[in-house]
Amino acid sequence: MTDNAELIRRKQAINLAVVHTDAEAFVAAFPGWLEITAFISALRAGTAEPPADGVTPKLTPQQLKSGGVLHVARDALFSFCMTASLKGDKAAIDKVDAGLKQLYGDDFPGAVALWSFRSPIAEPMSLEDHVGQAAQKMLNDEPPPPPMRAAENWTTGLRFLEKARKSNFPQEIIYPLALWTRGKWSETLEKGVAFLHHIEDNVPVLREALDEPRNDEPFIANILLKMAPAVDRELNDEAQGFLKSLARRG
Repeated sequence: MTDNAELIRRKQAINLAVVHTDAEAFVAAFPGWLEITAFISALRAGTAEPPADGVTPKLTPQQLKSGGVLHVARDALFSFCMTASLKGDKAAIDKVDAGLKQLYGDDFPGAVALWSFRSPIAEPMSLEDHVGQAAQKMLNDEPPPPPMRAAENWTTGLRFLEKARKSNFPQEIIYPLALWTRGKWSETLEKGVAFLHHIEDNVPVLREALDEPRNDEPFIANILLKMAPAVDRELNDEAQGFLKSLARRG
């Protein structure tokens, strides 16, 4: 079947691999995800025809190096690495790297996404750099010192949220990010309130924000919005509007 139903089926498979950080499932779903997204893009552009047998065509070596395929591949791999980082699962990234090398060789589609999670980033410039720099600390189990911990957790949460919303896997990243956010700010409430600004004002606000039982995008946005003063982060009107819109529940 080569249509949107097949796209949905393959997307579900890779979604589950990303949200559960399942390296084997990700490697198994990766080729099919690249194939269906490339083929449907070609159908929409009028450069391909539905196959007579209904089977999604395999990608040629030349197609695997095309810009569209590489973009989809980088996004999927970066998303997987984000959820792995939130769980501190460095082994999962290594398994995906090894599995994709077996399938495609060292220069597999999307391989450059791993640079952000492995290469030193002295001065981050792009959003990917900021996410990668924070992710490397998670993967190497290098938490910031207590006086800086809440502030860095706040910044990391914002960067991951921004990147998740630009991905093809927003909800698959958001759920692990929400769990990570709850864990980090619960730790702050238990052990790190002394390093917050205006403790008497912000501790009750934090406690109330953590009382929300749902682990979703509004929860993350509300924590970022409410805790900005506690970590001395001044939000401009655009940033405030962005977080308020995400924190709002219907």
